[in-house]
Amino acid sequence: MRMRLALLALAALLSSTAAMHAQDRKDYLSDTEADKIRDATTPSAKMVLFVTFADDRIAKLKYSLAHPTTDRRRAEQLNALINAYTGCIDDAADVIEVARERQQDIKVGLKALTTRGKEDLAYLQELQKSGAEVDSYKETLDDAVEATQDAITDAEKAEKDISAPVRRKQ
Repeated sequence: MRMRLALLALAALLSSTAAMHAQDRKDYLSDTEADKIRDATTPSAKMVLFVTFADDRIAKLKYSLAHPTTDRRRAEQLNALINAYTGCIDDAADVIEVARERQQDIKVGLKALTTRGKEDLAYLQELQKSGAEVDSYKETLDDAVEATQDAITDAEKAEKDISAPVRRKQ
């Protein structure tokens, strides 16, 4: 009887530990990507990683759209790629606010987010106009466009705030 209770307690402990570890990682990041984010030493490095991961999702989306299949789950897969892209862009934008509060240098990350975000935005907007199978992922695509526009606006605003010289009274 005691052995069963001990095993149940051990099983409960292990499952709660696994659940806590799973919460650390975003659903749209692989274990390797989550480790890279965790290991990044600066907010700017984290931003660059998130932007890189977002670009990876765009590349996978382009490939998927260029290679149509009759898979029943195709719409689900396309939506998942777009949602993963949106998650990466949102997380990159979230780093901006945290870094600004802590007054950390994020110029490299801002540049990456602005430059690559604009490229991704142009592609996403083109998909909105004439994308293959657009009806199956229109809502998530609209969310991705909006998230990208917001992230670019936040990055440009932060870039201006950072580059503005501080005036001191003499």
